[in-house]
Amino acid sequence: MSAPASEPEREQSASDIVGAALGGAARRAGLDPTESGATHKVVWSAIGGWRGILESVLPSLAFVILFTIRPEPLILPLGVSVGLAAVFTVVRLVQKSPPSAAIGGLVAAAAAAALALWTGRGEDNFVPGLITNAVYGSAMLVSALIGWSLIGLAVGFLMGEGTAWRSDRRKRRAFLWLGVAWAALFFARLAVQLPLYLAGDVTALGTLKLIMGLPLFAPLIAVTWLVVRALYPRASDAEAPAQS
Repeated sequence: MSAPASEPEREQSASDIVGAALGGAARRAGLDPTESGATHKVVWSAIGGWRGILESVLPSLAFVILFTIRPEPLILPLGVSVGLAAVFTVVRLVQKSPPSAAIGGLVAAAAAAALALWTGRGEDNFVPGLITNAVYGSAMLVSALIGWSLIGLAVGFLMGEGTAWRSDRRKRRAFLWLGVAWAALFFARLAVQLPLYLAGDVTALGTLKLIMGLPLFAPLIAVTWLVVRALYPRASDAEAPAQS
């Protein structure tokens, strides 16, 4: 009978799994620090370009506008919102482009709409988003504070160094503050949107959700990319000054 795995081995295995999952998601989003690319192009790729912007904004925007104009029957704004998400998904499938983002948006929109229809409260359409911000913010903050930053795990996987970054004080400090910055974004959304949800102000809640979405997400992606590239300079970057 083999001896049980030691605690460090189990911890390392868990970090590999998490790092691989996060790193794979980052790579699919175009956030691979091993590849070259201007910052604005990387950010544009991460948000999915114009298609990603439309998929992210239009369903929520349609719901807010229609609900503001005519809150009853509730199924009308909810149906249009879910319908738009479904159209984006079908278009991706027809064009044989990666449908994961659109499918994720469709599932989220359908779940939120189902909850709102069940309760009969328009503001409940935003409950999944509030929960997501709370979970993501907590995960980012706790992982950063205990020295196992989720960003560090993802970058470590992409750069092929695993968890070796934890022995580098500079990298640990950078990933700590990046984790705190991302947690601050999620908690800021929650702090602004939760009171509006409790007040039942659907129009203001939906509007601020849009304002605090991509307009805040994109700059933080850019900052994260620049920090990671500074921590892991490419060979070509290091050789450039010597050749000049």
